[in-house]
Amino acid sequence: MASSQEQEIVQIFMENVYGKSPDTSQQNQNHDGKKGHWLEKQMGIKPNASNAPDLLGFEMKNQTTSKTTFGDWSPNYFIFNDKEIIPREKGVTAVHRRNTHFLPIWGQPNVEKENRLSWSGKPIPKIDQWNGFGCILLVCPNNDIEIIYDYQRDQRLDKESIVPQRYKQSPIVIARWDATKLAKKVNDKFNQKGWFTCKTDNFGVYNQICFGDPITFNNWIYLVKIGVVFYDSGMYETNPRPYAQWRANNSYWDSLIRQTYP
Repeated sequence: MASSQEQEIVQIFMENVYGKSPDTSQQNQNHDGKKGHWLEKQMGIKPNASNAPDLLGFEMKNQTTSKTTFGDWSPNYFIFNDKEIIPREKGVTAVHRRNTHFLPIWGQPNVEKENRLSWSGKPIPKIDQWNGFGCILLVCPNNDIEIIYDYQRDQRLDKESIVPQRYKQSPIVIARWDATKLAKKVNDKFNQKGWFTCKTDNFGVYNQICFGDPITFNNWIYLVKIGVVFYDSGMYETNPRPYAQWRANNSYWDSLIRQTYP
């Protein structure tokens, strides 16, 4: 039997969302999250940066095209913030260090954006696979997650001129997520009452709300290890935000659904 919290969420959905299309006319049309903001408002969720579940102990997800985000969780360690490697300079921000000491080495230019450097797409490694940029994503024995760079595995033809000498000697960690901090993020968000997603039909009209059981960190990190959950960075040099998204394809999320209304 559904909990009272689940029943209340279903009632809110049926009264405020079901049968409607998002009205984003009053929002910034250039903002990718405008439909999500509309849904949050309809469901009575106030925008916040909290890591607590969105509503009555449940985390809410919205209809997406192909993949859904667990969270925007940045690494606890980035090589451009390592004082032993890049000494601090007065007036130099972390974003400036990122743009001068990280993106020129491990990013790639976007020819459609006037060669704006980004750390997304091809430069981002998959689990246990070396990519053409000499990087691999690994889960350590203690469940820390690391992205490692190895100059010898870097297949770029211009790597000699791009990569500083200090990064050519041996494999180095360029990003790391602390397992303890990741566990708190996952458990706080998804291991309370569970999660739900609001789905639309082919015309963009909301017609279903679907619930899934709680997700523990142990379950989540296992999914990282087998490649179901993946890192999907959207970092680029003209935006200070790192856009460090951890995601899974919608087919996997759908496989977790235990109850659908109506």
